[in-house]
This record gives sequence, structure tokens and C-alpha cells, in this order.
Amino acid sequence: MKKVSILGIKIDNLSFLGAVRKITAFIENGGQHHVVTVNPEFIIASQKDKEFARILNSASLSIPDGTGLLWASKFLYGEKSKLKERVTGVDLVWELAKMAAEKKWSIYFLGARPGVAKIAVQRLKTLYPTLKIAGISEGEPKISPKTIIKDIKNSKTDILLVAYGAPKQDKFIAQNLSKMDAKVAIGVGGTFDFIAGIQKRAPIWMQKMGLEWLFRLLREPKRIGRIFTATIKFPITVIWSKYS
Repeated sequence: MKKVSILGIKIDNLSFLGAVRKITAFIENGGQHHVVTVNPEFIIASQKDKEFARILNSASLSIPDGTGLLWASKFLYGEKSKLKERVTGVDLVWELAKMAAEKKWSIYFLGARPGVAKIAVQRLKTLYPTLKIAGISEGEPKISPKTIIKDIKNSKTDILLVAYGAPKQDKFIAQNLSKMDAKVAIGVGGTFDFIAGIQKRAPIWMQKMGLEWLFRLLREPKRIGRIFTATIKFPITVIWSKYS
């Protein structure tokens, strides 16, 4: 796979279907793999957090979960070398759940606010009754991380979804994946909230126009700091990197 470097963070240049195929190969061929769902906030955070930057660049697969990354790749490298398309964590989890039900893979849900993961699992099970749930551990770990790690290891899950938010989720995976039997571990941020229906995604037309950030801002004004980072600070930093 070709990679596109944006502010020192390497992103795999592949389509949604390509990402699904790659994860399928990870599961079927064995080994352990960390998948990161990179967005502009990740890249800005990585400029000061060198451990986070190292983790992102060491991942088995780095998918472009942000319209801003598509713009940045085109701006930096031109039309022919830009990232193919946005691959969102939400869409990826829906597709992996469908495939898991068909292929008898198991999924472990870790993190998110209390109750959210259970609702997300119920919705997925309604759509895919044969989906095998390896385990659910909600909220920030109030019990010892060692206990959680042991539970994940004993579950022998194929896919581990971690919803602690970045960079915590990816640092957790990087530090502990070797202690668990999960074949693929993915940091999924707020994905459980969307699957559970607690958060709504922007209309398709807004997603296609790259205006999902506006939809989130109108619904959650308190996110203005994060949205400023993604829509103002990130582009300015990319432009500065090209001309400085």
C-alpha cells in the first residue's frame, strides 16, 4: 500500500473496500494488528505528543477518517497523489459487524459511557443475529486494567474495539495488545454513540460536502474547541508546513 505523509503522520492511501479487505486479511492470516482511525485532531495532537506520533506511524493500518485529510493530501501532493477517500470509523465498524456475523468472527466492545456499548451491541445484534459478542466492558476502567486485559485475553476475540477517545485508546492498544489475544484492535472514538443512536450523523449531502463538522457544531456547541482544531488550526498548520 502507498502511504501519504501529512505533517509527519503516514496515512494508508486506500479505499473503504481496500481497508475492509486489509482487515479481513489481518484476521484470516493471523498475528496481531493495530488499526488507527486518523483525523485532523490526531495529527495536530501528534505534533506535540511524540509517543502518539510513534504509535500512529507504527500501526498496521492507518485509515483517513477525516475530510480534512483528503484536502491536505491534495494540497500537498496534487490530484494524482491525494488520498482516495474518507474511511470513517463508524462505517468501518458497521461493515466489520456484518462480516463478523457472516464469517463467525467475534467482537469485544471496550469503553464509551456506561450503557452505550450495550445499546450499540443490541442494535448490531438486531441487524445481525449471528454476530458473536466476545465481551463488553463499558466506561473508563474502574477495575484494574490487568483485569480488563485478562478478560479480553480469555475471550479470544477476533476484533477489539476500543472507545476511550484519542490518544488514550491508541496508547492502551499499543501498550497492551501483546498481552491480549485479539487479532485486530481498533480505536473507534465515539463510534459506539453513533451505532447506539445517541449521536446522529450529518445528512449524506453534508457528509459529501465536508460539512459534517458544521452539523456537529450546531448540535453540540461545546465541541467548538475540537472543531476549531480540525477546521482552522489543522489547515493553517498544513499550509505553513508547505511554504515555510
